[in-house]
Amino acid sequence: QVQLAESGGGLVQAGGSPRPSCAASGRTGSMYAVGWFRQVPGMERVFAAAISGSGGYTDYADSVKGRFSVSRDSAQNTVYLQMNSLKSEDTGVYYCAADKHRRTTTTRNPSEYDYWGQGTQVTVSS
Repeated sequence: QVQLAESGGGLVQAGGSPRPSCAASGRTGSMYAVGWFRQVPGMERVFAAAISGSGGYTDYADSVKGRFSVSRDSAQNTVYLQMNSLKSEDTGVYYCAADKHRRTTTTRNPSEYDYWGQGTQVTVSS
């Protein structure tokens, strides 16, 4: 089992640059792919970004490409989502998720992830 814990969200002004993190504990010896998803009330979780287990492959939704950057510190078992130039439509709860089946690629499908964190709220004020 792997436990994930997000932190680093909060209330941010438009144009701000928070950096939520996703810390893994438990069976973290394997390098799982990690994805970030955004959810707003009444809507499904939407893919934002992902990084492979090796860290060599990343993927971004068109809506965040060029503004968000995902990275990982394997020694700390932590994945980061650097968010830049935030817009009001970036508001939501951001969840990280781990995919135990992939090492060198990622997926955008939330149903293919095995472990989820509790989420961290990011609210962008204009």
